[in-house]
Amino acid sequence: MPLYEYESVDDGETIELLRSMAAADDPVVDPSGRGRTFRRKLSTFMVAEPARGGAEASSSRPFPSGGGCGCGAGGCGH
Repeated sequence: MPLYEYESVDDGETIELLRSMAAADDPVVDPSGRGRTFRRKLSTFMVAEPARGGAEASSSRPFPSGGGCGCGAGGCGH
C-alpha cells in the first residue's frame, strides 16, 4: 500500500498515511483531533546505487537520476 504525505493548510505540519491509491485524495481526519484540513503533497524519492568496494566507493560520481523510478540509471533493465 502506498505511503502518502499530507500537509496541514492551517499550520504546515506534514503527516504520512498508508492508503490505497483509490483513497489517496479522500479527506484526512486530523490525527491530533484539532480539526485541521490537510492536502496531499507531491512526494518524490530517489534511489541511489549502493557503495561498492575500492576506489569506486569514494568516487565523486553524482547520484543516478531517472524520474524517480531508477530507469535512467538502468534500475529497471531498460
